[in-house]
Amino acid sequence: MTKELKNKLARFISTLFVPPSFTIIVFTLFAFILETESIKKVITILVAFLFGFTAQIILFIVLRKRGKIVDLDASVKEERTRPFLISVGFYLIGLVILIIFNINIISIAFWFCYISNTLVTILINRHWKISAHAMGAAGPLAAVTYVFGPIALIFTMLVMLVGWSRIQLKVHNFTQVIVGILFAFISTYLQIYLIVRFFG
Repeated sequence: MTKELKNKLARFISTLFVPPSFTIIVFTLFAFILETESIKKVITILVAFLFGFTAQIILFIVLRKRGKIVDLDASVKEERTRPFLISVGFYLIGLVILIIFNINIISIAFWFCYISNTLVTILINRHWKISAHAMGAAGPLAAVTYVFGPIALIFTMLVMLVGWSRIQLKVHNFTQVIVGILFAFISTYLQIYLIVRFFG
């Protein structure tokens, strides 16, 4: 495979599997697996779609058009703080709605991870550029693994593929991708476990 073809494949993967894509996929899955009431299924999917997917995509497009983000990969780490902070605002709104409608505690716990992990990422990002794409794939993998058990780890290959795409596009190096994967997976799994245990 030529370098040009690899780069095109990497761009396709990186664009298709942006973190918001995993958000809508996993929460839609959780809506049908964890909820028995139709209204709760709808709320779970709507919150994920509006505040975890649509708002995030629109935010990126707006900031990109205004020149606040220089390229498609948000490769300048100093440009990432503002969108991350605004994202936390969207996540907080979604969290309140999930709690009000008494959505399954696993979904609430996973949604909370978006807030906590993003805040930690902001702190890390001040000194070092961790891979948000890798985190955005590994966090959902942790949530699915919590619900379905070790069998869900077969999707680790997808997480690795996303990580590869970021390295191939020279947005991140191997260390930034691996740290992103490990941090997001461990952090998300532990948070869900503890929240479910103490509040479930």
